[in-house]
Amino acid sequence: MKRRSILKTSAGVLGLGLGLSRVWAESYPDHAIKILQGFAPGGNADNIARALGVEMGKGLNQSFVVEAQTGAGGTIAATTVARAKPDGYTLLLATGGHAVAGALYSSLAYKTVADFEMISTITFFPFLIVTSADSKFKTLGDLLEAARKAPEAVSFGSAGIGSTHHLAGELLAKMAKVKLLHVPYRGDAASITALLANDVSCIVVPPTAVTSNIKAGKIRALATSGAQRWAGLPELATVAEQGVANYDVSSWAGLMAPAGTPKAVVERLNLELNKALAATSVKSRLEDMGGEVKGSTPEEMKSMVSSELQKWTQVMVEAKIPKQ
Repeated sequence: MKRRSILKTSAGVLGLGLGLSRVWAESYPDHAIKILQGFAPGGNADNIARALGVEMGKGLNQSFVVEAQTGAGGTIAATTVARAKPDGYTLLLATGGHAVAGALYSSLAYKTVADFEMISTITFFPFLIVTSADSKFKTLGDLLEAARKAPEAVSFGSAGIGSTHHLAGELLAKMAKVKLLHVPYRGDAASITALLANDVSCIVVPPTAVTSNIKAGKIRALATSGAQRWAGLPELATVAEQGVANYDVSSWAGLMAPAGTPKAVVERLNLELNKALAATSVKSRLEDMGGEVKGSTPEEMKSMVSSELQKWTQVMVEAKIPKQ
């Protein structure tokens, strides 16, 4: 009888706790929500967070505050969110670099997947492999053939060691069975400057960073990295279409909360985020930034991030990129 009484009491306490959680979630949110992002103000991540915050704020009847915590490839912002109170008021605008950092760094202050509740993906965008307009490489095939004949004589620039750009280049070399010399720079602007000065053979770069130079005839696009052609340059073939079968690298943006955030809050945020993505003003703005707008369920996002972490971990091992 005593044991039965204890079990009944425990069940009652648990039921009360769940009930209070539901009641609390129904009153959410009652003050401003903060979205942290780990890159420079005014950049893609910042603009995505702001566009979403304005629209989601309408549905939730609360304001969203976007804050940049820059440095270490987005891991500073991710650390802050992972350690935040799991109440739905501190969120992370994560990018493809979140999974890359999980593969790159040997001792992060958080677990890439387990320390977060995934809310929804937002947008996916490819990289472009480009060279200067006066380069001898007219096609991706020309570049890869030169690399086969003279290993590491062909170089590629990226936004830095361990960036998604870098690993996209390493994966290309691996899958094409060539050796490319990696030259890291401090961000996309520096790599573009080096390319225009012919300091590197090619660079891996987001579309929006080089579209104006492509249109001006200063840069030649050789390939797009995604599974499909990029809508901004529909005539540009993918890497896979040019002979490197199954090559597919896209970066992404998505929204996360600290692990332990109530399910009801996650579901509400997921609902409002996907409603925001359907709004014409948000969708067109994200597409203008070069992305394919695509929301998801929390479970779909978790599966995607887990898969990305596994993929980049394997690329780092096979490319012999040392842990940082």
